[in-house]
Amino acid sequence: MGYKLNLENMNLLLENLSKNYEIYAPKIFKGEGTFSDTDRVKYGKIKNIREVEFNKKSEFSYKEVLLPITQTLFFFTEDQVKEAEVREKSVLVFLRSCDIHALRRIDDIYLRNGAVDPYYKKIREKAKFILMGCNKSYENCFCVNMGTNKTDEYSCCIKLDGEEVYIDVNDDELNIALSEINKSELEVRPEFVEENEVKVNIPENLDNSIIDSKVWDEYNQRCIACGRCNFVCPTCTCFTMQDIFYKDNEKAGERRRVWASCQVDGFTDMAGGHSFRKAKGERMRYKVLHKVHDYKKKWGYHMCVGCGRCDDICPEYISFSNCINKLQQVTDEVK
Repeated sequence: MGYKLNLENMNLLLENLSKNYEIYAPKIFKGEGTFSDTDRVKYGKIKNIREVEFNKKSEFSYKEVLLPITQTLFFFTEDQVKEAEVREKSVLVFLRSCDIHALRRIDDIYLRNGAVDPYYKKIREKAKFILMGCNKSYENCFCVNMGTNKTDEYSCCIKLDGEEVYIDVNDDELNIALSEINKSELEVRPEFVEENEVKVNIPENLDNSIIDSKVWDEYNQRCIACGRCNFVCPTCTCFTMQDIFYKDNEKAGERRRVWASCQVDGFTDMAGGHSFRKAKGERMRYKVLHKVHDYKKKWGYHMCVGCGRCDDICPEYISFSNCINKLQQVTDEVK
């Protein structure tokens, strides 16, 4: 069912929903950009529809709403362990199509990859998602070639047009909330990008011969191993564990799960002083092939969703889409 609301009624809807939900959306954070006089678009809590940034791509993904950067899993003392409490409210998150596809990848890792992760599951079960349509392709996006430019897996979709808001609802609970709001019924269809300026071509016959290619060597010099590409990526899920011991009682503390990056030094360190992929080119190879080769062999679709955030954030201007396109060149050379 589709509806048209004015801004006042849309904000009334958000106010009503906020009683049961924490509502997150991409918004502008003034003065938090790369430089002191620039802004940053990232996810934060919203109360007003005008806070939502519809016209720019968020520089960071939504994933920290479901996977906190630092998450306390449990507390411990000398003789007791207590699991950390999860937020009481459910969450409602504004996402674009590529990020909804990314959500499936995170679910794969935490819910369908062997044992279910109980900490992620508790948050995920209380989450619903609002699709933000894209009426244009943003810089560095290549979602069309990745098949992530369209989706119907949303609780509702939303479009802001001047002083009017158009909503298509697929969720009973949200439909009930809308029934209390003055609105007009009509057909609403989400907007999807049909073409990107950036194109990628992933070879179908990619095999392990790519591992020994010299194409990765250039990243030994170009990459500075900062890990920013992993932290903005909506499908990167690696983490490390930290045990924190309190100063007032060194036998008590908490265990935290903290985001990690396969590109930074120390990621592959093991007991006994062993470490793998010390060269930055090897780390780049690992990331690229995981995103567009290994993952598909297990799940049937690529891990990368083509959002282009890694290209946007890299301080050395390394383009992930270019890395992908080099695979075809190397495959041809091997033949």
